[in-house]
Amino acid sequence: MAKPVSHSHLLLLVVSFLSFQISDQFQLSQSQTLLKIHQILNYPSALSSFSNPTDLCNIEPTSSLTLQCYEGSITQLHLIGNNEFPPLPQTFSIESFFSTLENLPSLKVLSLVSLGLWGPLPGNIGQLSSLEILNVSSNYFNGVIPVQLLHLRNLQTLILDHNNFTGELPVWLNSLPLLTVLSLKNNGFTGSLPSSLGTLHNLRVLSLSENNFSGEVPNLSHLTNLQVFDVEDNSFGHNFPDLPTKLITLILRKNRFRLGIPAKLGSYYQLQKLDISLNGFVGPFLPSLISLPSLSYLDIGGNKFTGRLSQNMSCSTELSFVNLSTNLLSGDLPSCLTMHSKKTAVWYARNCLSNDDQEQHPSSFCHNEALAVEIINRIPTQKKTYSTEVLSSSVAGGIVGVIVVVGLVSMHIRRTYGKNTEKKPSTRFITENASTVNTAKLLSDARYISETMKMGANLPAYRSFAFEELKEATNNFETSTFMGEGSRGEIYRGKLSDGTLIAVRVLKIRKRHSPQVYMHHIELISKLRHRHLVSALGHCLEYQADDSGISRIYIVFEFVPNGTLRGCISGPPGQKLTWTQRISAAIGVAKGIQFLHTGIVPGVYSNSLKITNVLMDHDLHVKLSSYNLPLLSETMGPGISHSAPKGNGQISVKHEDKSDVYDIGVVLLEIILGRPIMFQNEVGILKDLLRVSITTDDTARRSIVDPAVQKECLDKSLKTMMEICVRCLSNEQTDRPSVEDILWNLQYAAQVQDTGRVDSPDNQESPISSTREMQPPTSLITSNERAEF
Repeated sequence: MAKPVSHSHLLLLVVSFLSFQISDQFQLSQSQTLLKIHQILNYPSALSSFSNPTDLCNIEPTSSLTLQCYEGSITQLHLIGNNEFPPLPQTFSIESFFSTLENLPSLKVLSLVSLGLWGPLPGNIGQLSSLEILNVSSNYFNGVIPVQLLHLRNLQTLILDHNNFTGELPVWLNSLPLLTVLSLKNNGFTGSLPSSLGTLHNLRVLSLSENNFSGEVPNLSHLTNLQVFDVEDNSFGHNFPDLPTKLITLILRKNRFRLGIPAKLGSYYQLQKLDISLNGFVGPFLPSLISLPSLSYLDIGGNKFTGRLSQNMSCSTELSFVNLSTNLLSGDLPSCLTMHSKKTAVWYARNCLSNDDQEQHPSSFCHNEALAVEIINRIPTQKKTYSTEVLSSSVAGGIVGVIVVVGLVSMHIRRTYGKNTEKKPSTRFITENASTVNTAKLLSDARYISETMKMGANLPAYRSFAFEELKEATNNFETSTFMGEGSRGEIYRGKLSDGTLIAVRVLKIRKRHSPQVYMHHIELISKLRHRHLVSALGHCLEYQADDSGISRIYIVFEFVPNGTLRGCISGPPGQKLTWTQRISAAIGVAKGIQFLHTGIVPGVYSNSLKITNVLMDHDLHVKLSSYNLPLLSETMGPGISHSAPKGNGQISVKHEDKSDVYDIGVVLLEIILGRPIMFQNEVGILKDLLRVSITTDDTARRSIVDPAVQKECLDKSLKTMMEICVRCLSNEQTDRPSVEDILWNLQYAAQVQDTGRVDSPDNQESPISSTREMQPPTSLITSNERAEF
């Protein structure tokens, strides 16, 4: 007799059946949503992958489409026009389009860029309550910002650039407490800015250029996180805005500011770009602006600034552009601007300066104009007659002001030149002394013996190859062995007679030279052998038939077969690296860069590191396949130069290593988020997203991480990775960490992940702020490895 089924078992079966049904219907609903989007946008070929509903979460990213999922739900959708989308049909409805998007309730990031969308931004945008980033730039949206955005309580980035939005900026924007980026460039907004903007304490970027805003800028001095303030080409005025002092970019160009600039502007020490041109600013120019330590761009042109410049004024060593033209300045152009004219563009025409190589007015012009400015500025606009008392007091006030300014300038000069100033080292190139390097002497040094033995242990000795060997290895450079072609020559895959797999890079020489010209380059390549570099095994020089010189150079590299780091992070589920493996990969990248900087003399800098050039070997160890060797760039140009081109292979100068540090930050960004970063402007947005996440709780932090590792990574490890990533991506080079600091923190993150605890006196203190107070985690570093630091 059959055993009866209990009610509890029956209930469990019903619930399981329903859950499978709901899951299948949910997946089907997302697939149908993507198909509907494909239809509404007039069936662009760039979205043809939407027609495969069974694998929607594994769609390969392209320049037009990026789609990310978490636990089967779509969380990110990036659609970028790139001229690959057909015109929208006449029946297009923006309301219908966003109603379709409502079927993706887990959407956190939505980018709809250059798709030709038109109409008002519909109110049902508020139904996407999980949104954190919204970017609808370069479309034809019109009308006002819908109040339904209030429902997007998690919104951190709002970008509406290059559309036709109108109306005033809503007062209720301060009800979006997490907002860090507000960019409304090139629209038709009008009216004044609401004072409520001053309470958005997380705001980092406020970009309102090319609109029709007017009135006084509200007090924004409490926005201590604000880094970018751009209101170019509006009608703001007349007072200089009250802003926080830690700005990096300040652009007030082409407005109606009429009064003077505040003295505290001279204390904006983090300022890198200042553009207040094409206004009506009057009064004395602040000489201290030229010497702001981080300033690289200064434009005060088209105002009525007065004052006398002198040759012995100091300048920022970072300056690359200065425009002082069309003002009322007199005296001598500072010598620090004329001395560096090759690296700094300096405009100063239409002043009254003694320098006559750019058009100048006679000194009387600036004197008379300055008096007129001083008098007109002090006369109440409602009066039509001028009293003698007003005129006298105005002139007296002007004289007192000039005396004060002269006194301040004198004090500044005494302070500046009374101290020993640090001279910035002149830029030198890696080829400068390369030919004089004595390889035998280098190898006799204990460190180089250690490096050579340790790093070359698994590689055959570097040697010269016969051309016949390479022809045999590549089947006479057969098409089937061709791997690709770029700016650094063709690459072929090959196999030597002993079974060693190789990659052969063919460098075509456009101008013939004797072998001696290339030997110092070859010598440098032969020393780049490290476990985290795709190391060279040898070379072959091909001569012209008449022995007139070399026509080709073949560089033989080890072959790395396991794809790129990006492929191991953004690949299909089940094949992605674990969190521990990702930290290990990041450590390998940092060690490779550290060796390029310090493992040879002279070091190799500005390596243009990209995640697609980070390869993975059989053991999933990373190897950098592209580094800044002069030979690889010079051979593609008109000929070999004995000094490398600017940016190629420079030896260590101030901040020279920090471009590589920034690139490490971009690699860390992809490692953390688990999706390709296709555009440069994404980096700043995603960096701000990480910065905000660091200050939130564990759940919020984990929500932006690659879903494949969300459950695996420990919060302290994740937070450390985020913090060092954000520091690497700092706009100011001096704020970026050293490669040694990066390594320390990555190893700290690995140890925390491995042990689940922090071996420090205070396990709540991040190592980011005190990297020199703690020793590297010894459990991760062997005695052999310490030679690398």
